[in-house]
Amino acid sequence: MPPIDLDQRLAQRITPIVRVFQKAKPAVVNLSATQIVTVRDPFGIGSIFNEIIPSPFRDRTRRYKTQSIGSGFLIHGDGYLVTNAHVVDRAAECKVIFADGTELMAQEVAIDAKNDLAVLKVNARKPLPHLTMGRSDDLMQGETVITIGNPLGYQHTVTTGIVSALHRQLRFDENHVYSGLIQTDASINPGNSGGPLLNILGELIGINTAIRGDAQNIGFAIPVNHLRELLPVMLDIERLRRVEFGIHFDGKITGDRRDGVRIQRVDSDTPAAKAGVRPGDRLIAIDNQPTHGFMQAFSLLERTPIGQSLKLDLVNEADQHRTVEVPLAELPRHDPAKLMRKFFGLAVRELAPKDLDRLGLRRRIGLVITSIAADTEARRQQIAPGDILTKFGGWPVTSLDQLSHLLDQVDHGDRIPLQILRLGDDAFVRFQLVLTAR
Repeated sequence: MPPIDLDQRLAQRITPIVRVFQKAKPAVVNLSATQIVTVRDPFGIGSIFNEIIPSPFRDRTRRYKTQSIGSGFLIHGDGYLVTNAHVVDRAAECKVIFADGTELMAQEVAIDAKNDLAVLKVNARKPLPHLTMGRSDDLMQGETVITIGNPLGYQHTVTTGIVSALHRQLRFDENHVYSGLIQTDASINPGNSGGPLLNILGELIGINTAIRGDAQNIGFAIPVNHLRELLPVMLDIERLRRVEFGIHFDGKITGDRRDGVRIQRVDSDTPAAKAGVRPGDRLIAIDNQPTHGFMQAFSLLERTPIGQSLKLDLVNEADQHRTVEVPLAELPRHDPAKLMRKFFGLAVRELAPKDLDRLGLRRRIGLVITSIAADTEARRQQIAPGDILTKFGGWPVTSLDQLSHLLDQVDHGDRIPLQILRLGDDAFVRFQLVLTAR
């Protein structure tokens, strides 16, 4: 019998798991930051992870050096990636490391701390590989699952297991209950958080989010259907770009599997409503470019210049096709710096290039607080000049434009959560507080 050459031997050894790993690996990333870190959580907000994230991340105040903080994965070729919210909270900046060694800085786009999900974006010169979203409503207990991540900093580690159980619930306290989780016995360790859980077809079925420190071979993942439903809320084009559009998408999977993105709601007296867009319509193309899913639609909306009209191809519930034009209308802009002084007694400005150089940052991560009015709640909460406002109402703010849209929704007496970053020579302190609008 003639000898088998090397290529034939390798081909015979390629299992379904190997195929999934080879296909998905380029779309899985390591989220990393190297710095001396001091984490302080005076209000106990981060304590819900005390039982699922082992030392050194447990203590409410600790100083340590971190190299790898978690995992993530790309969901669109334009550079949008998903990870856990608690992964992002561990660093002032996030560096994304790809399997080929490429390193890019990531910018926070949206964070949902309640559901422990975050969307980041990297800017690349070419379309990036991304995972295909599967579905989690047809998972079978006992079916094979695959994880790829960076446990303990070991980049692009692959592990396998099965779906151990479905619809699991983790309760940390009365205010923090995670329901509908996928339980798996695939090996998951610190650093895997935010990485993908894949089925044997290589489709994304979950986001690894938690391990039990008091047990072996028990891990939990957020079902991908939950991510699908949250993405249209997290990536609301009106909030992110400060435009009036009027269309709100539905991320749920429908049983008919028809193409396009279903429109859940249309705001009255908006450009979309005036153009005749209706709830229940399916958006199948924008400017002749197909929108098979929400991320394709969002990417096209995000790239369209403000003020430009879009040609939307729609199909109604009776499968009747029509085309309408809807502009991305610019909203009137109020002075966000003036509103911050009015509501909270805080003077803020954008980070300038000289600030980035002085602080050793490579991108804007928030707004600088320059002064605090006397006899205000902000002063009593010990906010100091030089602190950086990174989140307002739970949303990342890196520009005054982003802050402006959020402030437009604030009324007297509203309780607004803020996240503050205090940078030092070799460390940072990130803390959260709540201020009442005056």
